[in-house]
Amino acid sequence: MRVEVLDDERWVAEHPEGLPVDQAFALFDAFRPLPAGEMTGRWRGSGLPTGSPLDGLLESYGWYGKEFLDAETVHPLLFQTRSGPKPVDPALIPMGVLRDRPGLAHSRVARAAFGAVRPLLTTSRPRARLREIEHRGVVTAAMVYDALPIIDVFRRVSSRTVLGLMDLRGLPDPFFFVLRRES
Repeated sequence: MRVEVLDDERWVAEHPEGLPVDQAFALFDAFRPLPAGEMTGRWRGSGLPTGSPLDGLLESYGWYGKEFLDAETVHPLLFQTRSGPKPVDPALIPMGVLRDRPGLAHSRVARAAFGAVRPLLTTSRPRARLREIEHRGVVTAAMVYDALPIIDVFRRVSSRTVLGLMDLRGLPDPFFFVLRRES
């Protein structure tokens, strides 16, 4: 698949409904790798639907994005609060429920429960690291979670937009997402 991206905002706008997973892989593979050092900063996130059981889940819980202060200081999950985005410790999130029982995770009751306990899950400590790894035959930036079997791998759409995929052990296909750099 040949990809010509002239405007990252246009690209994001053209894919609101997502893509079949095979097309998302082809798109991911077509984008250039990204040096880890170029991930520094705060990024606003949104899912790219591919039919994953995780599609729309993070957004329904108030996911804001990710923050990379340096290679050793990464906040993998920022959630929106009244006082702005706050990091949440992903080790305290029941990933097994998200992976194995997505219907329960998508329920109104689960979202309300998360909203009630989210202040208790916030942290100021980094919970991931930034590395360059080989993924699908290409060396590119990746975020490695400290306490979970998850690696988020990134490819450059433009200087302000990144296509990511979350590789979670036990999930048949990755969860795809878009990150847009904050100004």
